[in-house]
Amino acid sequence: MQLTCSELAKNVLLGDRRALSKAITLVESVLPTHREDALELLELLVPHTGNSIRIGISGAPGVGKSTFIESFGNYVIDQGHRVAVLAVDPTSSVSGGSILGDKTRMEVLSRKENAYIRPSPAGKTLGGVTRRTRETLLLCEAAGFDVIFVETVGVGQSETLVAEMTDMFLLLLSPGSGDELQGIKRGIMELADLILVNKSDGDQLPAANRTVSDYQLALHFLHSRSLNWTARVQAISALTSQGIDVAWQAVIEYRNLLEHVGEISSRRTAQSCAWMWSETADELLTELKENKLVMALAEDLEREVKEGLLPPTVAAKRLIQTFRR
Repeated sequence: MQLTCSELAKNVLLGDRRALSKAITLVESVLPTHREDALELLELLVPHTGNSIRIGISGAPGVGKSTFIESFGNYVIDQGHRVAVLAVDPTSSVSGGSILGDKTRMEVLSRKENAYIRPSPAGKTLGGVTRRTRETLLLCEAAGFDVIFVETVGVGQSETLVAEMTDMFLLLLSPGSGDELQGIKRGIMELADLILVNKSDGDQLPAANRTVSDYQLALHFLHSRSLNWTARVQAISALTSQGIDVAWQAVIEYRNLLEHVGEISSRRTAQSCAWMWSETADELLTELKENKLVMALAEDLEREVKEGLLPPTVAAKRLIQTFRR
């Protein structure tokens, strides 16, 4: 039997995991009828959100993000919290498919009663997240999860979008030399609130300690995104759980400090406004592409642009003028 939006919202608030999964599937759907229901559902649940610490996690492929989240998540659950993991998998530009294998990589965490792991395809969205990651985050909060991890697809020039929807941004690194420091984008470094050098165990421990020193030095030359918090660098091993407790303590200290000065509240307000304008732009672009007159003209304009007969800026202006008419 198909549930109404109010019934689905009620079940989500009761912590029903199946209802939460259905709700997320609904908000991720691109069908127009589903989108209307999703908006109604979100409107019902928004008053019950905002009660979590939102943590963005990024790092290069192979750095051990999934291993870290499993180790970190298990520790946080042992401290009495409920953890939701929103894992974003890259989407193939050829087939349009995603592997969505995060649950298999977090085998222990995925079996915990107080954990919820939701892998989603990135689709065509840049920034290391999906277009509906924000909505999914709100749904998890409404379902009673008070610690939410947003794992991005990996470090890249556009990965910083995750920092625009979370309270704290964690950057994971592998032990390495100064060459790795050159490869990390300055923008990500300046957004990171906590830098964790993973795999700091065994033979890699000396290299990990050097990496910690290199990044501690580099942070002195960068601007922090918060006036009240100075970014930290620490060595951890997700495999042996070394340093996991210290990392969680840093998260608690960060949250308490920024909540005390009102920075988390003001940051979330700014994020919500930015989200509104981003969604407005997306909706307008969708509506423009669905306009028959615009798309009829677009074919001719695309041909002229490809042949070098018309500048793309002029073509774009004509499309918008047609849409306005």
